[in-house]
Amino acid sequence: MIPAEFYVEPANWSADMADLRAIRNDVFVVEQAVPEDEEWDEFDAVSQHVIARDSRGLPVGTGRLTPQGTLGRMAVVRDWRGRGVGEAMLRVLLEMARDRHFRQVRIHAQSHALRFYERAGFVAHGEEFLECGILHRHMDIEIEPLEARDQGKTRSSQGDLLESTDRESTRAAMLAVIATARRELCVFTRDLDADIFDHADMLEAFRQLAISDPLMRIRFLVLEPLRAATDANRLLGLSHRLTSVFAFRTPVEDVDRQYAGSFVISDRGAWFERTLASRFEGEGNSYGPGRRAQFHDRFNAVWERSEECAEMRRLEI
Repeated sequence: MIPAEFYVEPANWSADMADLRAIRNDVFVVEQAVPEDEEWDEFDAVSQHVIARDSRGLPVGTGRLTPQGTLGRMAVVRDWRGRGVGEAMLRVLLEMARDRHFRQVRIHAQSHALRFYERAGFVAHGEEFLECGILHRHMDIEIEPLEARDQGKTRSSQGDLLESTDRESTRAAMLAVIATARRELCVFTRDLDADIFDHADMLEAFRQLAISDPLMRIRFLVLEPLRAATDANRLLGLSHRLTSVFAFRTPVEDVDRQYAGSFVISDRGAWFERTLASRFEGEGNSYGPGRRAQFHDRFNAVWERSEECAEMRRLEI
């Protein structure tokens, strides 16, 4: 029996090529008889990719967004179709498009999948056409800018400043960021500082966030996982009960391990950073999408070069 849990995360063509190619080869080349020389193109290396994995980490779906704002190569392996994987990947790709200020996303949709894209808001245009021997239609969707989308949620274009000078104000600033998250929270930390993370308010905030949306993902980059496994057991215990939500990796490249600070960012534009993780002084903003985007790009780059935290996986609570 296939587990019901899955998660969707950003993928990098260089780092995740084997998994991405395996999915597309099974779906497009083998099942749909798409010629291999038409399946692989120059856009793969420069596009943003997502990958869906089951609870064991095995790849079950993928899709991409090109620099020109074209969505495509959406594929889900046969045994996982009809389980919401395609919808979850599509939502993440459209959020990526919004984060990069695309006003419109286009797709060459296979004709049999029109209803799938229409449910997400895509509109079909023109007549059917053949592509790789398969009938397609042109479709597009208008992307609501972040600022416009947030106006109806009482969020101004300039958020609240977040500052910390001690343990309590640091937790308060991080809680403010966590409170804004919708489907993703990213944390870069040295060791899951128990003074910050192993606290009732923080644990409850993470618990509420984890159960708030079935697509929620909380990702941690931890520089010192052995120390974290010793000092922050209650947070790790929570993560073990919600393994489809929490993910931990540890940086291994020297350039990544030299970062002395820590930060937390949400998918709603909030960020908070301490330039020295050993000190409580920090600053951030409850809505600073430009700065948040810089942190997000840095986080994803390090995430792609990092390894899974075996210490977190083995810990018995």
